[in-house]
Amino acid sequence: MIPREILKKIRQIELRTNRIVTETLAGAYHSVFKGQGMNFDEVREYQPGDDVRAIDWNVTARMNHPFVKKFIEERELTLMLVVDVSGSGLFGSRDQSKRELSAELASVLAFSAIRNNDKVGLLLYSNEVETFIPPRKGRSHVLRVIREVLYFEPQNRGTNLPKALEFMGRVLPHRSICAVISDFISPHGSVELTRPEQTALRIANRRHDVVAIQITDRHELELPALGRLVLEDAETGEILEVNTGSVDCRNAFALRQQKQLEDLARQLRASGIDSLQLRTDEAYAAGLARFFENRRSRRLRH
Repeated sequence: MIPREILKKIRQIELRTNRIVTETLAGAYHSVFKGQGMNFDEVREYQPGDDVRAIDWNVTARMNHPFVKKFIEERELTLMLVVDVSGSGLFGSRDQSKRELSAELASVLAFSAIRNNDKVGLLLYSNEVETFIPPRKGRSHVLRVIREVLYFEPQNRGTNLPKALEFMGRVLPHRSICAVISDFISPHGSVELTRPEQTALRIANRRHDVVAIQITDRHELELPALGRLVLEDAETGEILEVNTGSVDCRNAFALRQQKQLEDLARQLRASGIDSLQLRTDEAYAAGLARFFENRRSRRLRH
């Protein structure tokens, strides 16, 4: 039996994200993710302007005038949500933690997928694969996915993206959309891709359509002026003392964090991965819509 407060939270997320899907992202998901191929639909008479390569010569010979084959894109896809549930995801300096924002993004993408009759699966990872929910369709399945992202209690606190992507490669037999939702904080505490992570992303993107959504929090990018603070790394347990009362210290921290974000975006581009950076203290709908629009524009150019 699911507690009432959990059901209420999930229902609130469903209502918010369904509105975003309807008002902001209607049709965008369909236009930016390709199907697995082209399926034969029908044969029709040739019309001026048709591609001559589509002519069905057998039918043309029988009918004594040209006919062409018509194909439609095979639309049914699988969306696999690969969500980081390591210890750093519990951080949030405002009303929302990174884990909660991850759940909302998972909900937006999942509801967009099932509106296009696609399947949705979930893989939660820390430094181990924590849980895997096979792809399925339907609202009740999406609500289960949201619940797991929000409330699953991982057994580990670290992070190992290559292990998660290697597992995904074993369980997904066909080309799928893979949305990696993470803060991309490395085992060393910095925001970056390690060499094994870059390699794993390149390999995964050869077979699947991988996109990366980075979740950050305001106070991971800029320190508040609160004097001396003792901080504990949520993943490694390392203790660090920081003097946030120093303007120079705060400015240096902000510059370093901004450079890390820019370096991460470059690393993802170099790996052939489309990426998006979102913050817990900012509305995400507009950023997600821009991401879809930019991706759609690139697809049309190619």
